[in-house]
Amino acid sequence: MKKFIDSNLKFKKQSVREKMQFYLFKNKKLPLPTEIEISESGTCNRKCSFCPRSAPDFQDIKEFISEDLVNKVSVELNELDYRGVVRFSGFVEPLLDKKIFNHIKIVKKFCPKSRIEMVTNGDPLSIDRLKKLFDNGLDKILISAYDGKEDVIKFQKMIDKLKLKKDQYIIRDRSLSEEFDFGITLSNRAGMMENAEYKIPKTVSPLQNPCYIPSYTLFFDYMGDVLMCPHDWGKKIILGNLKKEKLIDVWFKDKSMKIRNTLANSNRNFSPCNVCDVEGTLMGEDNASYFK
Repeated sequence: MKKFIDSNLKFKKQSVREKMQFYLFKNKKLPLPTEIEISESGTCNRKCSFCPRSAPDFQDIKEFISEDLVNKVSVELNELDYRGVVRFSGFVEPLLDKKIFNHIKIVKKFCPKSRIEMVTNGDPLSIDRLKKLFDNGLDKILISAYDGKEDVIKFQKMIDKLKLKKDQYIIRDRSLSEEFDFGITLSNRAGMMENAEYKIPKTVSPLQNPCYIPSYTLFFDYMGDVLMCPHDWGKKIILGNLKKEKLIDVWFKDKSMKIRNTLANSNRNFSPCNVCDVEGTLMGEDNASYFK
């Protein structure tokens, strides 16, 4: 069966290539992350069958990112004249955070050249909240509609009422059948789907192709932990912590550089990459070439 490929991936691939910025590190011009993803809490209101949250032992933690951490990271990005994507998404539902509007406002204030995005299941969304998101600096919202065509229609009406432009939103029907991978690009979440409701096994042996994801994405959670990859739901590799370290230092530290180089050379013989089924080559090849 052919895997479902999200239509937004084509746009993301172009964005990753076009938004590449460089930083002089040890007399070499190397790329900054073109996407910064913030998993800004430990909670979600759903337990989708194709998500690790549907596992009986998954722990939902109702804690949220601090304004101080959002401010710290935003100031550091401002010093880099950051022009990439900052996305509130990750392992959570961003709209459950009552301070999300202010978080967006802070990021936009310090990173006016960046594109601020949000991925949401839309459950807490209303026309007033949608307007408030864009009033505070959101540039694009990606809504995953899980409950069928009625949800898609409901969200489209909100969009139409606010007269958002085509490049300001995407509504994705996630209510498709198992035959169509539920309308998402499925993966085993670096081996974390074995206990989920919809089980996806770990790979028997490591994939032999490269992975470029850590070469263009910096992912951190509400505690400030920078993960190697947004698929690493088990937090097997933590590169650093942004409460204690500068973003630029974590991005270019030896551990981060070694992992990028190893993966760019098709070596996945370490945990959790040795059990991960993510292809990892759909975008970011140009970024990774600088780290090889």
